[in-house]
This record gives sequence, structure tokens and C-alpha cells, in this order.
Amino acid sequence: MDSVTILGGGNTAFSVAANLTHLRHEVTLWEIPSFEHTLDPIRGTQRINLLGVEQTGRAKIHSLTTDIGAALKASDLVLVIVPSFAHNPFIECCAPHITADHTVVLMPGNLGTLAWAKQLKAMGAAIPTLAEVDTAPYVCRKTEPDTATIWGTVTGLGLGVLPTDRTEQVRARLDGLFPGVQTYPDVVACGLSAMNPVVHPAGLLMNAGRVERSRGEFYFYDEGITETVARVIMTVDEERRAIGSALGYDLLPANEAFHAAGFGPKGDLWSTINGSRMLTALKAPGSLETRWLTEDLPYGLASWSSLAAQFGIDTPTIDALVDVGSIVIGFDAWETARDVDALGIKDFSKEQLATYLQSGT
Repeated sequence: MDSVTILGGGNTAFSVAANLTHLRHEVTLWEIPSFEHTLDPIRGTQRINLLGVEQTGRAKIHSLTTDIGAALKASDLVLVIVPSFAHNPFIECCAPHITADHTVVLMPGNLGTLAWAKQLKAMGAAIPTLAEVDTAPYVCRKTEPDTATIWGTVTGLGLGVLPTDRTEQVRARLDGLFPGVQTYPDVVACGLSAMNPVVHPAGLLMNAGRVERSRGEFYFYDEGITETVARVIMTVDEERRAIGSALGYDLLPANEAFHAAGFGPKGDLWSTINGSRMLTALKAPGSLETRWLTEDLPYGLASWSSLAAQFGIDTPTIDALVDVGSIVIGFDAWETARDVDALGIKDFSKEQLATYLQSGT
């Protein structure tokens, strides 16, 4: 059994905290003070009711806190389970207390390890082992203020580590929490393998009218991902894989990645999604003000486009979705993007990038 600190109080943070507690891990759950209300429904009992396909029942969390110093002292293993747009304030909170002995895992990362490394260095903070995974470990949501439901578990959670020589060390540690962890060559390969930016923006923008009209009262994957929508998604995927190929990675196509993660049966993307019990159970977001756009555009597609531009790769479909999506969400996703400058790799050659990913310096 392991102690673990979880930073965040949302859908996945609650689900992970409850499930790991049921598995007898000692969990400290921290939320940033400005969002401490997310902990209010469980503050009195410290119990999260967990439903679904994993452990079930009320799990008593070892510790709830908004004291980041106490949270980071509680364990050297830190899981950051928040949207990418929350990373900056979390870095600022962690910087005075983080040590080189910590292992910080972003779940998921969206290339965030590189942004964390750059900002921690700029703040004069210690640099921990930094890692990220390619997706959340569960398909889950809060279904009541004190209740989380897990509809499905990712098999073979993908992991990238900075620096790469600590990959096996982190894999072994995480495998005790999420069995079957698989590794990528480095954190860039992991970040480029995230499936949310591939599927969410294209799927949501092509169903924008329906989301607004129905307020999300339809099954996004079952009804919204038609064969035509899947064709657009796979065009995004081709551009993503072209970026990977230019950097020396052989990335799985989205349909194969979904199947490998246990989401659905083998086949083309439409067949895999429509054959998925866990995905077809999910409704669409209730509005277009959702992290499926506010996160997956600036921290997914726009970030990939910036990386592609640095290495001479064209991404016309990705760029078009960022342009249209920016109009929909009401702010310029290009301006807020986690671009190569924010990642600390601006003007790196491929060789310099590879060296940095391997050594961390």
C-alpha cells in the first residue's frame, strides 16, 4: 500500500481518491483555496460515495486540506488531477514546498510536464521528477455532490516521464495504483497521444447547435459521433500523427488507441466508439462552455499546431478547428495556447529537444 497526495477536487480527482482509498491507499486530497467549496460536500464525513465498475461504497479519505505544505509533506507521490488551464496557479502554490524527491504526475498532462519544468526553474524552485499520462484513468463523473461514478477503466494507461531515465521508476510506482501502465519514449510522445483534443473539439463543434438546443441532453458518443463526424476526427488524427512522425514517434491511430485503452472493440473509429459501453453511456456537456473546448483547444490542438509549425508540419484541419472554436468560446485560443515558448522549447532543433527530454536539462 502507498500514500498518495491528490491535487484537485473535480470529477476524476474524487473518483481516484475514493477508489484508491477503497484499495487501502492513504490518500490526502488537496484543493486550491479559491475552489475549496468543491470539498464542502464531504468535509464533515470525509467520505466519497463511489459507484460504478470499480470499488463501490463510501470511502473515508485519510485527509482533506487546503494547506499545500501539509499536502506535499503527506506523500512524495503527487497526482495533479485538474484541467490544464489550472496548472499555472497550482505550480505557484506548489513551488515553495516542492522538493527534488517528489514525483509529480499530471493526469492527463497535455505536454504540461514541460510547462511545469520551465515555470519551476523560473521561480527558483526544486525540480521534482515530472510525469504525465495520456488520459484520465477512468471514464467518470460526479453524479452527486458527494458521489462519483466510474463507468469504465482505462487499460494500459500511457506514461511519459521527464527525464526519461526515471521512466521505469515512475511506471513501477504508478502500476501499484493503476495496473497495466504502459510507457512512451518521452513526455512529448505522451502529450501527442492524448485522445481528448482529437475527439472533443471536432465532435463538439460539429454538434454545437444540438448541444445548445438540448443543453447536452443527448448521448455524445452514441448519437453525436456519426460516420461524417468520425471522418473529421480522423483527419485531425492524421495531422497529429504527422507531427509525431516528424519527431520520430510512431503514434497509434485514434481508433487503435481507443481499442488499446479498452474503450471499445477493434475497428474504425465509428465502430469502436459505437461499440463502447462506457463511452455510449456519456451525455454531451450541458453547454459549449466546457473544458472540451476551453482546455482541448489551447492546451491540445493549438499546442500541437505550435509544435508542428516549429518543425515545418502543416496542420490545416487542426488550425481551422482552433479558429472556429475560438469564436465559439469567446476568446482567442491561440493567444492563451500552451505554445513552444510556454513549453520552454522554443527554437529547439529536433536534436536539442531529444537531449532535453532525455536529461531534463
